[in-house]
Amino acid sequence: MPKKIGVLALQGDFAKHQAMLRLLKIETVLVKKPGDLHGCEGLIIPGGESTTLTKLIQKCNLYEPIREFTEKHPIMGTCAGAIMVASTVDDQRIEPLQLIDISVARNAYGRQIDSFITHVDVPFLKGSARFKTVFIRAPKIRNVGSQVEVLMELHGNPIMVQESNVLALTFHPELTSDPRIHKYFLEHFLSTQALL
Repeated sequence: MPKKIGVLALQGDFAKHQAMLRLLKIETVLVKKPGDLHGCEGLIIPGGESTTLTKLIQKCNLYEPIREFTEKHPIMGTCAGAIMVASTVDDQRIEPLQLIDISVARNAYGRQIDSFITHVDVPFLKGSARFKTVFIRAPKIRNVGSQVEVLMELHGNPIMVQESNVLALTFHPELTSDPRIHKYFLEHFLSTQALL
């Protein structure tokens, strides 16, 4: 029986995550209000604009429901989603959810024009192929807590980290055709069977 995964759909590239999950034959729910989390077994917070996400999460009264959801279910935050799940952010306009013990700096790689794509080793994934990482106005993880595991690095900077049931990525795995990171999220946390 496929798992049902929620994708926060207030703003940003949630449709790309939904498409990746559909590729893996996973049922998705677009989460726009607290009741949408009911029945979901995991949640993805996509990239977008973190100050806007802060306002919309507040407006939709989703802060506490997401925090409560995380007590029993896994969360993956990508790019702006990584900013939102962080414990601290270098911008007072943002209210992070404080789900993982990391400090994040917004737009640390530069403006939109400084966006880039590179290939990075993925030692925690099966197979030797590197992963194509897409960075768009990407944040940087400045500090990680003692319980945080660094899964991927770029030039010595953490770009994918994990603590308990929370994953944070500073890049966009959904903008590639490679489903391995989404599969990791599903298999590692949810023991999903029969994935592609």
